[in-house]
Amino acid sequence: MRKARMSKNRLEAFSDGVIAIIITIMVLEMKVPQGESIDVLSPLIPVFLSYVLSFVYVGIYWNNHHHMLHACNMVTGPILWANLHLLFWLSLFPFATAWMGENHFAAVPSALYGVVLLMAAIAYWILQQLIIASQGPDSLLKKAIGSDWKGKISPALYLISIATAFWSQWISQGIFVLVAMIWLVPDRRIEKVLADKEI
Repeated sequence: MRKARMSKNRLEAFSDGVIAIIITIMVLEMKVPQGESIDVLSPLIPVFLSYVLSFVYVGIYWNNHHHMLHACNMVTGPILWANLHLLFWLSLFPFATAWMGENHFAAVPSALYGVVLLMAAIAYWILQQLIIASQGPDSLLKKAIGSDWKGKISPALYLISIATAFWSQWISQGIFVLVAMIWLVPDRRIEKVLADKEI
């Protein structure tokens, strides 16, 4: 029986809206301090740094999600549910970010932050695999991601960061930053495959 295929436009619009709301909620978690001297901002530094890190992560997911959907012409029911699964974990970013920042990168909040990052990575991988499966043996997305070393190494690093949160908060945070930096390096694989297809 052939699977029903639907336009991806609503999925893209809904995802963009949810991600925009996630970023808005995160910035609203930074409460305005009482007072007018520069000293009152000091307690907000961990909260601000947590926000910056999460903003970068959400931006990375939005960017990669955007590129991935460009390699997908139509969506199926399983793809819609997998996308909702990804958005669920991304929607927990504001809570995990605020808790970690408010508690100055303490062990348990940092470990929870790592769990949210890990689950978001797994959810993204599931969505990616369902799109590839829907495209068949000549999948453009499969050709574009290749060995996907970034996608394979990131969950392993998240697991290490979760474990090290109880030993050294700075190593744990350093791993979060390292993974973000790995993904910030421009990756033109999908753009190249799409450009080659149009030639």
